[in-house]
Amino acid sequence: MTGNNADLIVRMLKDAGITHGFGIPSGQVLPLIEAMRKGGIEFVLTAHEGSAGFAADAMGRMTGVPGFCLSTLGPGATNLATGVGDAYLDRSPLIALTCNIPTHQMGRRIQMHIDHHTLFRPLTKASYPLRSGQIASTIAEALRIALSEPFGPVHLDLPVDVSLESTAEAPLPPPAGIPPAKAPAEDLRKAAEILQRAKRPVAVIGMSALRMKNPENLVRLLEKHQLPFATTTMAKGMVDEDHPLSLGCIERALRKMQRKFLKEADLIVGLGYDPVEVEYEQWIGGTNLLSIDVDPVDADDTVQVVHQAVGDFDHAIAELLSLDGGPGEWPAGAALQHKEAFQRALRPSSEGFAAHLAIDAVRAVLPPDGVLAFDVGAHTHQIASQWTAHAPRTFLITNGWSSMGFGIPAAIGAKVARPDLPVVCILGDGCFQMTCGEVATAKRLNLPLPIVVLDDRWLSLIQIKQNRQDMQIYGTELQREEYREPPAHYFGVPVVCARGPEELEKAVREALHAGGPTVIEAVINPSHYMDTVFD
Repeated sequence: MTGNNADLIVRMLKDAGITHGFGIPSGQVLPLIEAMRKGGIEFVLTAHEGSAGFAADAMGRMTGVPGFCLSTLGPGATNLATGVGDAYLDRSPLIALTCNIPTHQMGRRIQMHIDHHTLFRPLTKASYPLRSGQIASTIAEALRIALSEPFGPVHLDLPVDVSLESTAEAPLPPPAGIPPAKAPAEDLRKAAEILQRAKRPVAVIGMSALRMKNPENLVRLLEKHQLPFATTTMAKGMVDEDHPLSLGCIERALRKMQRKFLKEADLIVGLGYDPVEVEYEQWIGGTNLLSIDVDPVDADDTVQVVHQAVGDFDHAIAELLSLDGGPGEWPAGAALQHKEAFQRALRPSSEGFAAHLAIDAVRAVLPPDGVLAFDVGAHTHQIASQWTAHAPRTFLITNGWSSMGFGIPAAIGAKVARPDLPVVCILGDGCFQMTCGEVATAKRLNLPLPIVVLDDRWLSLIQIKQNRQDMQIYGTELQREEYREPPAHYFGVPVVCARGPEELEKAVREALHAGGPTVIEAVINPSHYMDTVFD
């Protein structure tokens, strides 16, 4: 092979299936960007490095191939770290590459220079320096780690002199992740026996299940045992929520209503339940827990763990399918009746353009296989409970990391990864203020992306929490003046105003077929959040 180390890095990343890299350039980054131009990995200029990490995270979730983001040193790296942390706690495969000063300057007081490895070590599965003669092996190891359970980010640091040095190294073939060990057969047999004895078991599906290779087996298992099932926020869509056994999402809007049904169970079956989304002890009470997951249960002493089978999740579900099911004693239609009552309660009578009406309007337009990316705030709780997800990887949110700023860049990453699918972003006005520059990124990519801003003039989730804690409403107001018509555009992206559900449906429908992104300002009445978001 001829070329420099940057060329070798790009060749190996491309061979691994990586097609895009998100970031912001600098002098130290330029050799790598030039290698990307020549090597066929598209560089996507974002407005902020944190957004680059979020977009790369979403690509990793959508494709199963590590997302790729890059930055310069110092402030570029610290900005990037927010998006990388998202991939870490939301379990997404990702390669994060920081460019750096020449190796002979390392350790000196040089402008912008900090210890990148100290910065990224707590936020990644591994952090490696890239050095001549060890480039291919380091890249291969990074890919292997990112794709091993639990998936996550790996950080690589590339000094500018190393990127430019010529190399005789040959690229190594793309590695596969190291598969987890299989749960012992005896543990799975015991799990089946416990499930057979249960009279009113309920399954709760978590985000580890998102990485299943055969999700259809999960549906078969639920149906075999006639298990009513709920999901965590990120696991929505792993099984079509129109299924008659579906209960909906736990620990979001109207969480007490969900807890009430779960307390009627005599056994909770955690299927791929990662407590990084919500700890068991928040909701399980004294009900016994049977856990099937890639990792051991992480819970405090109040949680009654009767048994756990730890190992490869696909294998465990397939093995449980081969064992006998239990009779169960749930009344016919119990799950469906509960879900229907739950969904009605999420839509209380409200004046004007209620938040739940806006969410339903977007759901009515987006096809069943369409992808929703949304952000963090009061609307997160409402969407998680109210939205009906029909397929895996169509419901993108950060719940382990739970960072504002995720929505727009995640929608961009999803649309880049799957241009064949319609994608919509919903976010609050506070989140939009944080990442509005990324509409220009979507414009440069010519992405037909509706960006629905739920405008209520407050950081509503924090306002609700202040109210619940008998605090003064302070520091959460986003806008004091009366609403005006929105501007004609943001950074050349057209803006449309929607003051009701019909207007919003029309705007989203047209935006899905536009030649680029559209910002849709939906001025909503958030008053019912006080009743539904924290009940």
